[in-house]
Amino acid sequence: MQYRFSPKSAYHIAQLSDCHLLAAFDDTYQQIQPAVHLAAIVDTLIAEQPDAVLLTGDLTQDHSAASYQLLAQLLAPLSCPVFCLPGNHDDIAALDALCQQAPFRPERSLQLAQWQLLMLNTKGPTPAGVFPPEQQLWLAEQCQQSSAQALWLFCHHHPRPLNCFIDKHGQLDQTGLWQAIAAQPRIRGIAHGHAHYAYQRREHDIDIVGCPASSVQFLPTPDWQTVNGGPQWCDWFFSATGDVRWQFRQLDLTAKT
Repeated sequence: MQYRFSPKSAYHIAQLSDCHLLAAFDDTYQQIQPAVHLAAIVDTLIAEQPDAVLLTGDLTQDHSAASYQLLAQLLAPLSCPVFCLPGNHDDIAALDALCQQAPFRPERSLQLAQWQLLMLNTKGPTPAGVFPPEQQLWLAEQCQQSSAQALWLFCHHHPRPLNCFIDKHGQLDQTGLWQAIAAQPRIRGIAHGHAHYAYQRREHDIDIVGCPASSVQFLPTPDWQTVNGGPQWCDWFFSATGDVRWQFRQLDLTAKT
């Protein structure tokens, strides 16, 4: 299935990742309230009206039915479509059910004028990422069928080592993934969540962008350390001429009265 956006000169896409919601709005994760953070981001997006929201995994922490109900409740006010990918903490069946109700959508292939955004499912049986044969085939088919000028990939797990503790839960089949990317010269970049911190780098003419978490940030250290940097996400701007830019966003909840 493919979702086609109406033609326009530029598109604003908001990427949110690693929300780590729990069953109740006031529940805490790593000394912060993830639902409070997500609600603040949603308030901002309601005002800014992006063309779509991409959720790139670990949407809930305890993968309970109540946590997904809370996610649906928090994002219900959005007027744009919401597309989802599972992270290692997510329940596939619960997420599939969620994507059947507005504003959530089930598509993982998005057509924006000359851009095709492809959302890879990297969830495996362990916290680490996978790129199994069915995903390899799906990516190859989507690229072959696409008439877009440029392609961009989104997934949950980081595709290259970050030289910190999260690498033990990184993409297990990096060779296969990068061979698939190399085989498709129209692929311009790949964005992910999972690492809980914002960064960007370029390898072999491919941009790699790490989306910060809406919940809590991880420090890129050998051992697991977290810091409350406030609600964070990544804004994307895809132009109809094939240009792309992104910016990391952060809200200061302490400034609110």
